[in-house]
Amino acid sequence: MGKRFSSFFRMLTCYIWISACVCFLDGCGKKVSNDAFSLEKQSPVSMKDTFGEFREPDAPGTRTQGNDCVTIDISNASEGYCYVTYTGTNQKVKLQLTGPDALTYTYNIKNEPACLPLTAGNGKYTIAIFENISGTEYSTAYSGDFEVTVENSFGPFLYPNLYVNFDHNSKAVQKSNELAATTTSDLALVEAVYHFVTSTIVYDKEEAQTVAYDYLPDVDEVLSTKKGICFDYAALMAAMLRCQSIPTRLEIGYAKDAYHAWISVYIEDKGWIDGIIEFDGSHWSLMDPTFAASDSSESDVKEFIGDGSNYNTLYTY
Repeated sequence: MGKRFSSFFRMLTCYIWISACVCFLDGCGKKVSNDAFSLEKQSPVSMKDTFGEFREPDAPGTRTQGNDCVTIDISNASEGYCYVTYTGTNQKVKLQLTGPDALTYTYNIKNEPACLPLTAGNGKYTIAIFENISGTEYSTAYSGDFEVTVENSFGPFLYPNLYVNFDHNSKAVQKSNELAATTTSDLALVEAVYHFVTSTIVYDKEEAQTVAYDYLPDVDEVLSTKKGICFDYAALMAAMLRCQSIPTRLEIGYAKDAYHAWISVYIEDKGWIDGIIEFDGSHWSLMDPTFAASDSSESDVKEFIGDGSNYNTLYTY
């Protein structure tokens, strides 16, 4: 158990700073031209018609399980999320959530409610909480199972969660509302948010080199400082689109040899735009905001991204 956790968290610690190899195309700072992201603007805004206005998750406590130091609130599991609250005294706590797809997600949690997406859909989920003993050794504080029927399959990618954290008062939401007021379709809004993020946020090489093992994006801080790492780019763009009821997946995996983060979005009449790039004969469409904000040449970015096969998704949030 200790070796497995140690290996996993070494990788987790590395995944963002290795993506300074998003500087493997030579560092970050210069912006790719806006023509790098061009989408048809034919669809009327429809996601809010389908999903309604942005709703914040909650934990009403009508269906819970746990023990004296852990509460798992699955009252709204049908919407694609659960809440976990740890009230113990351990300062280094890890959670593992395994869904019906047998994929295990590992989180660092603290003494505050954590909203976790149920991205594997319907079926049985197993959850386990581990408290640190010393070094890489952990003991089990709680483990249990629960059954889920997700009525809203887009729910995990519409609500805020531990990795894409925002609320009605977030600056990211306010900026998104400003952009939404100037667009007439979901595709146009995706493009506006994309260009805003890639032209505003500068890649933070120093943070990439020193990021803590338990790092979580703070989308409002990223907006204030105007700098971040790949995790920040993806979380900010995901927050700005989810609050407009556009399903958005934050995806973590490998971009070639670099552990990296990017996004994919769902548009009513186009489905998931998740191939990382699309080419319509004259324009490239990038869904990787970190690469689009890099100072690499546009041709180098296209060559690296290719047909999207350089990307391998491991986890979706």
